[in-house]
Amino acid sequence: MLTGIIAIFFYLGAAGYITSRLHKQQGPNIKIIAVLAAISLLTHLATLSNEIFIAPGQNMSMLNVASLLTWVIAISMSLASYTMSSAILLPVVYSSAALALLAGLLIPTTHIVHFELRPNLIIHITLALLAYGCLVIALLYALQTSYINARLKQKQASLLHSSLPPLMQVETILFKLLATGTLLLTLSLISGFVFLDNMFDKEQAHKTVLSIVAWGIFCLTLFGHYRLGWRRKTLVSMTIAGTAILTLAYFGSRFVKEVILS
Repeated sequence: MLTGIIAIFFYLGAAGYITSRLHKQQGPNIKIIAVLAAISLLTHLATLSNEIFIAPGQNMSMLNVASLLTWVIAISMSLASYTMSSAILLPVVYSSAALALLAGLLIPTTHIVHFELRPNLIIHITLALLAYGCLVIALLYALQTSYINARLKQKQASLLHSSLPPLMQVETILFKLLATGTLLLTLSLISGFVFLDNMFDKEQAHKTVLSIVAWGIFCLTLFGHYRLGWRRKTLVSMTIAGTAILTLAYFGSRFVKEVILS
């Protein structure tokens, strides 16, 4: 509980500091961000360790998985901020991590699995989590693309004196993330069909079908960009749709079972 509260406090502190400096020409101080992020990420990791690794097995409840995903995204974006222009996205990432932690503390749920009995399951779950995390980051970059494009169309002078990155640079990163996330999602689906026997059972069928639909949308998005020249508005809409369907696949039924009906 204490480590979770500390993580939430520093996540929100980092988000607030970055937001207050976004439209300054010099931007946020990277050293201050690094300190705040390091404390947040370490205490978040300690909280996850206590929540997931319990005596009977591993507690992979929906809220624990969501918290783990936000931690993966937060550490990825924190590291990326040193080489890529992602400061504008960090407040959203850190606030989401704080919200996931808070939900886990207030609504404790349990879904015990035993990875030691099914080691192949680790491969499938790891690929699925990495794919989802990568595609969520791609969504964040898509929204950033839309925001910067709107600011440029309005010809706001403040954009020239802010720390916002060039539009083309953000688009390039977006396409790389989409391609990487789609590849990981492809491997995740393949590993599921190889290692699992219940992909189309009653309890798993909706997840499988929705994941395949999301995969199709991401493949179509990449094809449309590289072959048909699709740009900004279409890409943003397709990325939002694909991520929304994938989120529904991963968390839809589990949210109803573990949170609403618990």
